[in-house]
Amino acid sequence: MKQNHKKIGLGSISLLLFIFGILFSISFGNRESFGDNILRFLGLNPWSNGDTGLHYTIFYSLVFYIPALILGYKFKNDLGAKLGKTLSLITNILLSTMILFFIVV
Repeated sequence: MKQNHKKIGLGSISLLLFIFGILFSISFGNRESFGDNILRFLGLNPWSNGDTGLHYTIFYSLVFYIPALILGYKFKNDLGAKLGKTLSLITNILLSTMILFFIVV
C-alpha cells in the first residue's frame, strides 16, 4: 500500500497567513484585535470615527489574505495549501463585496 504524504512547503504558508489575517482583524472576547494594537502603536487609527464606525483593520488584513490566496494557488500540492487557498478566497470575496458596498452606498 502506497501512502501519499503532502510535504510542507511554501504552500503551507498560505494557511499560516490566513490565520495571521484572522488574528489581525478579529477581536476575541473583550479584547481588541492584535491589528488594532499594532495600528495604534504605529500611530494609525483602526476605526473611522474614534472607537466606532468603519473598522479599517479588516481592510489592512488583506495584506495577509491576498498572499495566502496566491501561495495556495501556486503551490497547491503542499500541506495546508488547499485549505489556506479556500479560506482566503472566501475571505477575499467577502471583503471585496464589503468594499464595493461601502463605495456604492
